Amino acid sequence: MADSAEKTSGKPEKRADHRSGRRHGRPFTRPPVWWPLPACALLGLAAGGAYGVLKAPEYAATSYLVAVPDDTTEPATALGFAQAYARIATSSSTLAYAQPRAGVTARELRTQVRAETSPESPMIAITGTSTSPGEAADIANAVADALSLSSNQAAKNTGVQLLLFNQAVAPSDPASASAALSGAVGLCAGGLLGGLWLLARPGRARRPEVGVAGPAAGPPEEYASLPAQGEPAPAKEKESVR
Repeated sequence: MADSAEKTSGKPEKRADHRSGRRHGRPFTRPPVWWPLPACALLGLAAGGAYGVLKAPEYAATSYLVAVPDDTTEPATALGFAQAYARIATSSSTLAYAQPRAGVTARELRTQVRAETSPESPMIAITGTSTSPGEAADIANAVADALSLSSNQAAKNTGVQLLLFNQAVAPSDPASASAALSGAVGLCAGGLLGGLWLLARPGRARRPEVGVAGPAAGPPEEYASLPAQGEPAPAKEKESVR
């Protein structure tokens, strides 16, 4: 009976020693508090670099038109008409004229062309964008020719004529961001998100201070002998003088 008791009493001790050896042999270390910052930065770097590599490069070509007044028109009038023609450069009527030469559908042409002008110069810049350098130049030249054709039909009434100032050529370098630039942007964005997460994370609960009296603690002894409000104070016994 004694041997069986020793065996039964020794088993839990051996298991406890075995488990404690595992715990002490492989201590659990928590990661540092600032771990989201480098993790988010690396994640943003990977995402930005992958976007720059997988996305096809985009090219941009620009052609320029200038509004020229006739002898009876003031230069300020030409500046105003340049602003007006820049607004109708991407209209449906202008793109309908340019679509056969551009070689793309009207819906694609609307998203691949833009027109810009300056309030100080009667010049219109028409930019075509595409994944092909030659197609980008063809889009810009097609829209520029269509705009000058439609505006010159009303030149007798407006007194302003649009002339081709510079024709677009196929670019050699893409206008879109490179893989390195996309990775740098992703790195900055990821680091910013990680920093914001560190600032917005909930704070840890504070431990209660040791030695602070709880709500059930009674009043001090010097105040315990005082009478309650409204009760008469007990009379002191007079000492007998011998």
